[in-house]
Amino acid sequence: MRYRIAVLLASVAALMAVPARAVAAGGPVAAVPDATWDRLADCEADGDWHTNTGNGYYGGLQIWPPTWREADGLRYATRPDLATRRQQIQVAQEILRQQGWQAWASCARDLGLLH
Repeated sequence: MRYRIAVLLASVAALMAVPARAVAAGGPVAAVPDATWDRLADCEADGDWHTNTGNGYYGGLQIWPPTWREADGLRYATRPDLATRRQQIQVAQEILRQQGWQAWASCARDLGLLH
């Protein structure tokens, strides 16, 4: 229980370090802490970075293949679930720059990333 509280507090602190204006679609994006991406993957895919559930979205961040291609994900793998966690995060940073947290609207809202 103490560990979970510590992780939650660290995640909240990390989120507070990312200004909201830094993640507006098309605007500059500050580096998002890994803890934030891990929390998003927990929400999107139960933390499974290599999931292929057959719903048309892939990987830990449930990225749609056309979005993966548009964000230059093909430099790593043909689909997000075939890329490493780090590679998925790299591509997600570009998606975030292009679309903002709206790309993960439901979970981003649940995590307080999207208002």
